[in-house]
Amino acid sequence: MPPDPAVLRPPAPPEILPAALDLPPFRQRPPWWGADLQTLRDTLRGCRLLDRQAQAQVIPIAAGDSLLALLDPPLQGPARALVLVCHGLGGSSESEGPRRLAMALRHEGMAVLRLNLRGAGAGRALAAGTYAADCSSDLLPVLRQARDLAAQLATLGGRPLPLAGAGISLGGTILLNATAAARRQGQPGLDALVCISSPLDLPACSRQFARPRNHVYQRWLVRRLRNQVLADPHGLSPALRQGLCGGQRPRSIRAFDAWVTAPRWGHASVDAYYWAASPLRWLTGELPLPPLLLLHAADDPWVPAAAVGALLQRQRSGDTDLPAGLEICLPPHGGHNGFHGFGDSPSACWSDRLAARWLSRRLAAATPGCAPPPDGSAANRPTTDRSGVR
Repeated sequence: MPPDPAVLRPPAPPEILPAALDLPPFRQRPPWWGADLQTLRDTLRGCRLLDRQAQAQVIPIAAGDSLLALLDPPLQGPARALVLVCHGLGGSSESEGPRRLAMALRHEGMAVLRLNLRGAGAGRALAAGTYAADCSSDLLPVLRQARDLAAQLATLGGRPLPLAGAGISLGGTILLNATAAARRQGQPGLDALVCISSPLDLPACSRQFARPRNHVYQRWLVRRLRNQVLADPHGLSPALRQGLCGGQRPRSIRAFDAWVTAPRWGHASVDAYYWAASPLRWLTGELPLPPLLLLHAADDPWVPAAAVGALLQRQRSGDTDLPAGLEICLPPHGGHNGFHGFGDSPSACWSDRLAARWLSRRLAAATPGCAPPPDGSAANRPTTDRSGVR
């Protein structure tokens, strides 16, 4: 297959963040070579995550609606932090990506709150409608409840645990928009945030899905989104049901957002929605954001890496109009939320390990008493790939 012209070539010099976290650079492992196989690996061959200790948490939001979250304890010892994990488009708290990421975080001694967004997963019946890339009116109550939960999880007499976030794909966009909204209102929001394969520029993402190479991906996602709306037990208007089921039903992400998402969330048009929900337009140094890691593959076939690449180039050129705590990791390969490489364990891929270790160290640096696990622990044990390169 010829090179995809939409794929951003990785900038030079190579990324140094993995080495700073005692991790090897990302290297694709067979047979998952290339952007598409990296993206599809979890669909083609899932992994078994047998641990089931989660406690259901029902979080009231507004107008009688609630969201369902699942609380996972750390694998051993008291929790050192609480991490709110948010799934991507068409997913849920039980999707493999959030569950596997949660396992890596728990290995680092953190408790995890896996959120089901409005209309997703087992929380479908708790709230009418569906979520959007900027659904901060839903997320702000979640952040407040999570902050209270972090205080409850603290050891007796101890200070409240720090609250971090980790979002996969659109989940990262949602958490970034929500913590920005919280900061604008004088609330703490999150103490640190990792966004994995997350769209910062929604118009560019919509154009990418419209490319012929992504026809099958887009059809699969739109079908999942349409079925999620049709399954709403709170009912649909006859016009909406007919529009989703008839011959003119939306067949693209943009058409779905124009027909469903934009009007549901109060936007005059799909273009207005995409503009309002794209973090790239406000991601500057003017808003005091928490430490933020953008982890993205240059060959992501779903979400163009150009926005992250542009931020990285600005950062390297010494641009001071960027968030002070912004860190960027842009390896050449990994697909969309793939990152299946050498050194992976059955319960964590490379991006899971990097995100968990980055959060562990950033929170430890920012929070007195929140030290990382001892160097001899399983969480901090050096990872060696099959070639012996650390």
